[in-house]
Amino acid sequence: MDISADLRSRLRAVVAQRMETDPAHDLAHLDRVWVNARAISDDQTDMTVLLAASYLHDLVNLPKDDPDRHLASRKSASESVPILSGFGFSCAQVDATKHAIEAHSFSANIPPETSEARILRDADRLDALGAIGIARNFSVSGALGRTLYDAADPFAADRALDDLHYSLDHWKVKLLSLSDDMLTETGRQIAKARTARMIRFLHEFAEEIGSDLPRTWINGDATG
Repeated sequence: MDISADLRSRLRAVVAQRMETDPAHDLAHLDRVWVNARAISDDQTDMTVLLAASYLHDLVNLPKDDPDRHLASRKSASESVPILSGFGFSCAQVDATKHAIEAHSFSANIPPETSEARILRDADRLDALGAIGIARNFSVSGALGRTLYDAADPFAADRALDDLHYSLDHWKVKLLSLSDDMLTETGRQIAKARTARMIRFLHEFAEEIGSDLPRTWINGDATG
């Protein structure tokens, strides 16, 4: 099967009927992941597998605070099988797409063993960074009823980080270090550029609340 605009259109039509009303994991998120994935891909990439995995990786989207969250990627991979078979994917393509979907998740802790799996993982994590990442972080935190930051200690200078209660803490707990976990060189470069945007935002955020951004929040060369 050759990659085509028609395949993408058919995949979008399928997932559009299944996506929950979650602004951080909606059809626009899938579109962005596909844009990221194409930017990271190379001549060795099976673009048909990558396209399908990009649009089907969140078929089952469990909330961040769901105890079965770590199973979401496995469930998504399983539910992708009849869709892929219906589109005429070969058994090898189905297996490759399933693996990429299963291994993309941070909480699943499944090592990505193929180029497409590594690219999808990076592409999905890139959407948690930069301007979009900032918007998604605050959107998810709002939906979960979390406070923007601890007014008494915004950057956790004298307390333990707690991203279950404070949205800003999640930046230090996870987001600002994502670039170090990228599996592709192109993904790492894009991640560092997007992290730099987030650091600039944090400096302005700190200024507006009458605080200072601690040096400990700035990882490596994230400030560019």
